[in-house]
Amino acid sequence: MTVSLADSYAYCRKVARSRARNFYYSFLLLDAERRAAMCAVYAFMRYCDDLSDEPGATAAAMDKWRQQLAEALEGRFSDHPVWPAFYDTVRRYGIPARYFFDMIEGVRSDLEPRRIRTFDELYEYCYRVASVVGMTTVHIFGFETDEALRLAERCGIAFQLTNILRDVGEDAANGRVYLPEEDRLRFGVERLEDSANFRELMRFERERARRYYEESRPLLEMVNRRSRRALWALMEIYRRLLDRIEASDYRVLERRVSLPGWEKALIVARALVAAG
Repeated sequence: MTVSLADSYAYCRKVARSRARNFYYSFLLLDAERRAAMCAVYAFMRYCDDLSDEPGATAAAMDKWRQQLAEALEGRFSDHPVWPAFYDTVRRYGIPARYFFDMIEGVRSDLEPRRIRTFDELYEYCYRVASVVGMTTVHIFGFETDEALRLAERCGIAFQLTNILRDVGEDAANGRVYLPEEDRLRFGVERLEDSANFRELMRFERERARRYYEESRPLLEMVNRRSRRALWALMEIYRRLLDRIEASDYRVLERRVSLPGWEKALIVARALVAAG
């Protein structure tokens, strides 16, 4: 039985509050309508990730989700509670459907162990799992020029590169090596283990991520004024996470580097004060 629209949005808010971590702090800076929309999109994307990460994940389950997406975009919902709110959000903000199919293809590629060979290959992966999130977000935030979409793509690349640097150890344990082989060979990193060469490789990738952050910074002036503080907070949270990875001297193989909740809360408070 399909849930009501109100119950669907309530479900999505619950998922975002419990799972979104970095993203949910920025949601708090949005008006109620945009916050609900971001929760709906996040809940969809969270389920995509879960389908690829859970034990026993299969291509069949991902294909079933893709079929349900196609049907939901036509207004035909399965019994999953995300669909009514998701459909309402996509229609309300005119979000291109291809973004969501691209994301499914991206996370589907994580079902098998993989090693990225080149940065071009990594960019394509980051585009599918992160840039499409950025471009979806910009539709909800509001924008006027296509340049905003290009910069949102770059911002998504920056975010995903940061995630990859944070999760090197965890990903390797799951048979996934996203640091490009061409870069690992360049820095003489044959195995992912703590070494001077590994830290040099990580510095190189950090600088690459930082360049994407700098390139995407003008996006702050291109989104709707009411959404700017949320975008600023999100970019600041991820930028500081990148700084913490650097400050740890790239000890990411033994533990997961994260930004504490109090620091994220301070960023939100700073955004509120600046906006006031």
